[in-house]
Amino acid sequence: MTTLWDTTGSAVVKELAAQRRTGGAVMSGVALTLVVVANESRVPDAEEAATQAAAAHPCRVLVVVRRQIDAPVPRLDAEIVIGGRLGPGEAVVMRMYGRLGLHAESVVLPLLAADAPVVAWWHESPPAKLATDALAVFADRRITDSSIAEDPLAALRKRAEDYAPGDTDLAWTRCTGWRAILASTLDSVSGRRGDPVRVLGGHIAGDPGNATAQLLAGWLSSRCGCPITVEDGGRRPGQSGVDSVVLELDQDENVQIHADRRGGAVISQPYRPDATVPLPERSLGDLLSEELRRLDQDEPYREALEAATGVTGLAGRSATREYVWLDPADAENGNGGPPARRAVAAESGTES
Repeated sequence: MTTLWDTTGSAVVKELAAQRRTGGAVMSGVALTLVVVANESRVPDAEEAATQAAAAHPCRVLVVVRRQIDAPVPRLDAEIVIGGRLGPGEAVVMRMYGRLGLHAESVVLPLLAADAPVVAWWHESPPAKLATDALAVFADRRITDSSIAEDPLAALRKRAEDYAPGDTDLAWTRCTGWRAILASTLDSVSGRRGDPVRVLGGHIAGDPGNATAQLLAGWLSSRCGCPITVEDGGRRPGQSGVDSVVLELDQDENVQIHADRRGGAVISQPYRPDATVPLPERSLGDLLSEELRRLDQDEPYREALEAATGVTGLAGRSATREYVWLDPADAENGNGGPPARRAVAAESGTES
């Protein structure tokens, strides 16, 4: 590991190239560049998750920590790690002070792996509009986490209002296990009948204020064509905010899935004995790794987000975001002038 204090972006690029020459070609076959935006207090968790994800998806990891935006003098401190604590590839941790933090892309852009997709992940509360952060505009895929916001449901609605193809949310990823179990259970009922199953209604017992529970309800509602609600289950659920799911089927049948608090779930369905399947709590790195497996649009997430928030028309959104420059100092001082704008293609990373 090499640490550069009070350095420049050019010096970071040169040192990275020097480390690569001495350390060997560790970046052959790189799949993507992962840009991590995190608060200082969340950096250890973000680094651990990025390391786990990099082990499964060879990538260059760039961690951006915006510190003391109001510092009078811009400053950049950088740690360059090759084949060390941040995984087998290349990683750079950048702590930015002063107004440099408002222009993080000026340091990040020269460090992107050539001809590789860019994924941006916010392990903090993202901006209300991702178009105000250039790191979001040039990324091919953008990962947020509504669950860590002070008001997860308000954050979920912001993500719907600001949605563009390529956006996703770790609150959605946390319900993957529940979705897999529900889909396989309904397939089992359909296989026994020899006919498709129709879901007439149902509910989720858990935490109505949990973003993951609401997205699971939105996914069921969009897939089943009937409203599925989240009701207070009276018990404290796990990270997913889901304690149980009950679906009412045609032919006067129903299926029930209950979390057993031991890393599993009990499935109850007609004419079959109860069965227990694994449903463990997943680590942050496991969630991030899942999202890095696909870089195309996440259509099921889009449909679940629409149904959960009531914001419609997401399928017709453009994949091109217009970069909007917002100066926090201007906002605080009440200058009120119109922000400068640049049209930037989010998919190709080219300016227009």
